[in-house]
Amino acid sequence: MRKTPNFSVEKVTEAWRICCRYGILTLYAKGENMELPKAFEEKMKTLLGEEFDAYTACYEEPRYYGLRVNTSKISVEEFQKICPFSITPVPWIENGFYYDGEKESPARHPYYYAGLYYLQEPSAMTPANRLDITPGERVLDVCAAPGGKATELGAKLQGEGVLIANDISNSRAKGLLKNLELFGIGNMLVLSEEPGKLMDYFPEYFDKILIDAPCSGEGMFRKDKKMMKAWEEHGPEFFSKLQRSILTQAAAMLKPGGMLLYSTCTFDPLENEGSVSRLLEQYPEFELQEIRPYEGFREGRPEYASIRQEEFRKTVRIFPHHMKGEGHYLALLKKGNGEGSETQTSRIHPAKGRSASYEKLPEDLRNFLQLVHRPFDAGRFDIRKDRVYYMPEGLPDLTGIRFLRSGLLIGELKKGRFEPSQALAMNLKKEEYENILDFPLSDERVIKYLKGETILTDDLTGPKEKGWYLVCVDGYPLGFGKLSQGTLKNKYLPGWRWMSS
Repeated sequence: MRKTPNFSVEKVTEAWRICCRYGILTLYAKGENMELPKAFEEKMKTLLGEEFDAYTACYEEPRYYGLRVNTSKISVEEFQKICPFSITPVPWIENGFYYDGEKESPARHPYYYAGLYYLQEPSAMTPANRLDITPGERVLDVCAAPGGKATELGAKLQGEGVLIANDISNSRAKGLLKNLELFGIGNMLVLSEEPGKLMDYFPEYFDKILIDAPCSGEGMFRKDKKMMKAWEEHGPEFFSKLQRSILTQAAAMLKPGGMLLYSTCTFDPLENEGSVSRLLEQYPEFELQEIRPYEGFREGRPEYASIRQEEFRKTVRIFPHHMKGEGHYLALLKKGNGEGSETQTSRIHPAKGRSASYEKLPEDLRNFLQLVHRPFDAGRFDIRKDRVYYMPEGLPDLTGIRFLRSGLLIGELKKGRFEPSQALAMNLKKEEYENILDFPLSDERVIKYLKGETILTDDLTGPKEKGWYLVCVDGYPLGFGKLSQGTLKNKYLPGWRWMSS
């Protein structure tokens, strides 16, 4: 089997430490006049030529704010009907919209807590949008935190197949898990591993892989000037080594015929055309593919590629002076048959402790499942330390790998009773559960529920027997509560609660 370079854990950890220290992946600043590093200016003059002045002029413009609709919960058309914000479409993203981030706060709205949308910079929506996903596929997001791409990939799967979302930073992986659960993604694994270790578990396993690679962040200078300091200390040379290692490791995990989308938020040719060139040198069976076009896209630069230069016109560069967004680079590759390479077989077998039939499930769990109007495969339930999970199909043996979540957490068995999870509430649709408390957005009890307060329901019409209820806003689930004699004991997850401003 072909050897792939293994970038040391220490180097990978150092790269992520730098990213987190300077906020490269999560923190944003308002658009403002900035003094660009001189070396960066000279490079961009060479890259852009006569367009350089138009590029620098965009630093005087405000940044763009975007939200992306969760199409696994609501259609774009229905969202537009109920959206309480002033939005305009992102023209190259079917479910993307601009909003005024100076005047509106979509993160402080019950629809956000219902997982109806994700807040994301418009250009950053592009990688997951341009990687076509079919329900039932096996999909990997290698560097997934905080979840902007992974949530979209998971939504595209529509509950079928499996999404494996990995991030080497355990603290960032926790935020990734929350965002995936908020979005209602259940057919997932959330891992926290160095990508090189994943090769042993998932050889030629995935149909689709997305690598939104750690990078020098040049395309985000307008959003966060701290990135300039990081760039001066650890520039493209540092990150290109990490990117090339991740690319070759991911290549070994992709099935023949599978698709890999590589993206960065930088302009540097070493990290873009250069890193992809290195992959093609090591894996000649890969071929660059056309990316669904948009008038603002600019083609990649063949002169910066070391191999098969004309193919690089199929890659995409996004510049902020051509589009209403920040800087990005995308390359879509297809893996050929790989003649001469050795193919390994994934180690697939049922998880230990998995029940084979409903009769073997605990009685309290069976009683609760009678309220859920969804067909379950009893053989996919996995009970570990009183926690009940519903596992995706066709997983390899995960012994020895670090994960934060495997499958959908259904709930917990507690001394003769079963308590459903927040993750299950977000994964359900209103019509899939028997007992519903559906409040209109205008009802003050919606915010009270999100704050973790007890809710009174005596005024509601219809029979209200005691038991577990799915609390919804305008028909979209928020979480569970336990009703008794007109009072709902709040079970909204404490770590997710609405905080008073």
